[in-house]
Amino acid sequence: MKVIAIALVAIICAVSAQFPNGRILEGPVPSLCAQRNIHERTPDGKGYFMSWRDANLRGTEEDWLGARNYCRQRCMDSISLETSAENEWIKQKLVNEHVKYIWTSGRLCDFKGCERPDLQPVSINGWFWTATFQKLAPTTSRDQNDWSESGGIGRPQPDNREAQQGGANENCLAVLNQFYKDGVNWHDVACHHRKPFVCEENEELLKYVRYHNPQLRI
Repeated sequence: MKVIAIALVAIICAVSAQFPNGRILEGPVPSLCAQRNIHERTPDGKGYFMSWRDANLRGTEEDWLGARNYCRQRCMDSISLETSAENEWIKQKLVNEHVKYIWTSGRLCDFKGCERPDLQPVSINGWFWTATFQKLAPTTSRDQNDWSESGGIGRPQPDNREAQQGGANENCLAVLNQFYKDGVNWHDVACHHRKPFVCEENEELLKYVRYHNPQLRI
């Protein structure tokens, strides 16, 4: 699976303005960063948190923004599946632990600033990992991503099915575990749906909190 770097910093500020009901993308809380719970670490040292394993969150699900904010308050962010190895690793966790679906940090660029030529058409070229500002390969490059070949109406993902049926746009990326009997793959899902989630440590947030809070062990 291939990823393509993209400079999205110029439109980050616009993202927070797009969330309904005045909600915003929240920053880290130093005390929560210091107390963050790590369930597993990969060989490179990065820590991961699985919401369904936490005694206080078991059975709790969040919408896409709620999941990100929970993670970010703790110097983490929703998981970004930037490599095949990481993607296969998390998919195996869902299978082994019988988790139906999770949120990732993936999102369609659907706000001010997304008119850039390199993102057109947005439905194909506008998906990115919001936690790392990495653009996904075009959705038409099926060998460079893990979009499902099926879904609720039997069409390859992403298909924006809910919007076609009179509902919300499916602008957020979830991993579904055999939900449509189609394997464990990526699906576009409307961002208001509630799901378990995986957080991964975010080095930029950790550096920021360490710099401003040298007295804390982060």
